[in-house]
Amino acid sequence: MTVAGEIRIHDVRDEEAFGRLPRCADPGFDHRSCDFWEDADRGSKAARLSWWDATAAPSPATRAAPPNPFAPISSGPAFNPFAVGGARPRLNPFGDDDDDDGAGDNPFAPRRERGPHVAAGAPRKLQLLGRGLAIFGTYAKVLEVDGEPAVYAQFGPLSAYPRAQRVREFYSKLPSAPLPAVITCISSVPAARGRGLARQLVEAVCEDLAGRGFAAVEAYPELGTRPEATSAATPAFWLGCGFTLAVDDERYPVVRREL
Repeated sequence: MTVAGEIRIHDVRDEEAFGRLPRCADPGFDHRSCDFWEDADRGSKAARLSWWDATAAPSPATRAAPPNPFAPISSGPAFNPFAVGGARPRLNPFGDDDDDDGAGDNPFAPRRERGPHVAAGAPRKLQLLGRGLAIFGTYAKVLEVDGEPAVYAQFGPLSAYPRAQRVREFYSKLPSAPLPAVITCISSVPAARGRGLARQLVEAVCEDLAGRGFAAVEAYPELGTRPEATSAATPAFWLGCGFTLAVDDERYPVVRREL
């Protein structure tokens, strides 16, 4: 892999782009099944094969709710005065029978077009990356050299990453308004290291975030870990990308860049 080759940067918004994610240097970890930043309590960087395909576990939003011991015992489905002949209930009693877009809360509102989204049967990690497509945009980018995946970056609004929020809560001196965007992950394959490709991808992400209206971006490197085990590089890397050391902590420093 050489820098002289053709460089392309892809937004991860569908299964084709998701398939371009490079493998982690440590086979015990994998970007395709990592929810370390999305789940502050139980998130993991581990490689989980079942998350890479359509057989992945459903998202928390689609899991069945626990039983309610105080709810009345039901002998069958609740009566629906708008159901016809045993068919599924109509979402909008004043609309067309084929109105199945889920927007039945206001029968007098104009029909809403559904924005970009990831299919429900997509791999679990792709579903996480696609949560903000309709509002925020993409949450990840992949840089390729001559068609070979070289660098991966994950980013987004602070609200999308509870673990980043938890780290940030430790430091009251960090600006609380406006809240920054965050880059949670930057990772290069071993053959691409030392060539400036990761910095090039960070620049692309920062330019993208500035275009979306963010005034600053932060990252949260973790010190004292192996290079293959960290998802947020080192403070020295971020300083080389134009960031400043906002919090100098011996374990969880914070770097920040104004956009």
